[in-house]
Amino acid sequence: MNKQIAEGNWNQVLGKVKAQWGKLTDDQLKVIAGKRTELLGKIQSAYGVSADEAEKQIKSFETATL
Repeated sequence: MNKQIAEGNWNQVLGKVKAQWGKLTDDQLKVIAGKRTELLGKIQSAYGVSADEAEKQIKSFETATL
């Protein structure tokens, strides 16, 4: 995610992140707090996907949402 947008507007983006990646818990989302690398790792772990796949998902999300 664009670091400034994601971290600065995390509370506004949070609902959309929850909708996109529903397996992520509230505690995980607190840890992520808009940090792209944290989101990438949590998606990999929760969904069992590769780093490349998680990256593709995040880029798609950014294009559609931010």
